[in-house]
This record gives sequence, C-alpha cells and structure tokens, in this order.
Amino acid sequence: MSNEEIAHDFSPMIKVYKDGRVERLLGTSTVPPSTHPENGVQSKDVVISQEPAISARLYIPKSTTTSSPQTKLPLLIYFHGGGFCIESSSSPVYHNYVSALVSEANVVAVSVDYRLAPEHPLPAAYEDSWAALKWVASHSDGNGSEDWLNSFADFQRVFFYGDSAGGNLAHNMALKVGCEGLAGVNLIGIVLVHPYFWGTEPVGEESTSPAAGPGGEFISALWRFTYPSTSGTDDPFFNPDKDSKLGELGCEKVLVCVAEKDVLKDRGWHYGETLKKSGWKGVVEVIEAKGEGHVFHLEDPTCDNAVALEKKIVAFLN
Repeated sequence: MSNEEIAHDFSPMIKVYKDGRVERLLGTSTVPPSTHPENGVQSKDVVISQEPAISARLYIPKSTTTSSPQTKLPLLIYFHGGGFCIESSSSPVYHNYVSALVSEANVVAVSVDYRLAPEHPLPAAYEDSWAALKWVASHSDGNGSEDWLNSFADFQRVFFYGDSAGGNLAHNMALKVGCEGLAGVNLIGIVLVHPYFWGTEPVGEESTSPAAGPGGEFISALWRFTYPSTSGTDDPFFNPDKDSKLGELGCEKVLVCVAEKDVLKDRGWHYGETLKKSGWKGVVEVIEAKGEGHVFHLEDPTCDNAVALEKKIVAFLN
C-alpha cells in the first residue's frame, strides 16, 4: 500500500490517508494571545482540563482597565467552526474576529478549544464544550480559578455564539442547559451564524445544491466521518427537527444568521420555523445576508454585509 492512498478526502478541509495520517488543509495556523494593538482587547489562554485536553482563550475589553468602578459585563461563550475537524480558538481568523466583537460589544468572552475529529470523534466536541461551560459556571460565585471571570463577567447575562459547526455546538449546549440546568448561569440568548445542521429529507433547495454533493452526500459523509457512531443525518445533534426536547432550549432569544449562497441557508430558516412550533417560549429571529456565502463575515470582516451582521449581533448581546 502506498502511503499516498487516501481513505477520506474532504477537500478543501481535511484528508485522511489509509496509513492513518491526517492532513489538515485549512485551519492549522495559530496566533498567541495578546493585547490587541488596535482595540486594546486583552486575551490569554487557560487550561480547563489536562485529560481530556480542553482549553480556552479568554478576552476582556479595554473598558475593564479604564472604567472605575468596574461594572460587570455580559459573558459570551464562543464556539468556533470548522466541521468539527479543523480550526481552533487560537486560529488567526477566530482570534481577530472574537477580539473585534469583544471590543464592539463590550463583553467578556471565552472561546472554547474543543478536541477535533477524526482523532477525537464526536461526541468529544459536545463533551468538551459542556465541560468548558461547567468550568465557566464555577466562577459564578466569584471564587473560580480565573480572575478575569471572577472580576468582570456578569453571570446573569450569558450568551452562546457559534458559526457553522460552532453554531451546532451553541444550539446543543443551550439545549443541554435547558434540560439539565447550569448552576449560577442565566443564559439569555444564542447566536447561530450559518449553523451546521442537516437531515435525511431535503428542505428548500438542498437537493439541487452542488456544494452539498448529490443529495447532500458531501455533508452527510462529513458528518459520519466526524461522528462514526451517529445514527445518521437525522441524529438530533445534527437535525434539531428530530429532537423531541427542542422546546426545552434553555434561553429566551435566538438569532439565526444565514447567507443567500450558503448550502446551509435553508436549514437555518427551517431551524427557526421548527423552533417556533416546538413549544419553546422564546423569540427567534432569522436574518439573511444577500449575495454572500458560508462564513463570509470571517473571510471578509470589513465588507458591508459583515459590518451589518456585526451590528445586529452587538445589538443582540446588549
């Protein structure tokens, strides 16, 4: 067997060779935490757990060092995207994006670094994200291990935010909060940007979208690759429409952001409709960016639609 024989090819994201070698084609570069030269946002990395390896990057805005007396700020938990198999909280794209959001919204943020498939297949990312949330919640009485959270975070104003696979995580974590509770934390809302959901039955234009592969084959195959023990694309983790507990979502408002040219667009609209019918008592809004593709706001954060999206999210967080 040649060591160049491919077992799984999910270009342009990741390839796995038959000898077990994993080649990530995107999302491997990292930047250290810092004080941002333009907006004064400070960041630092913390270890949440050694085994399993879970960490996070924490951010505080400039106002925490300039305003006195210190008023506590909303707390944002961020879950990065990347199909559960690429990217990290220290990726330049996410570091710069979260720094800018922290500055504009004047919030404290925790960007979770969960383990990735295929080395750590799902449900590892779900387990890691929940462990991170429990660690964050351990600061709600002001006596946690991390001073930034003790001093600056308002645990009565907590939000989850994720893009793509991170949107899937944010939804599933909010559902777990609703079903199991998270002591000391009041989850007000979640932001799902281009959330990574799917299902066996196509909705909208999914069946004809070339980006999904024939019949959604690429997306279905990627899901099974990252979660080999899944029941399939109607797994409630992946298709909230099939989740009998959806009405227990543990927040009072949801903002779903979709993009016109994104293969996941129709699924985002469908999520909003499904949530409204689920018996959930909150308010959901779905907004669509015209002419844009998947995670356009990360690829070109200064374009008009990205700026408009940011304004909408900042308003939601305040």
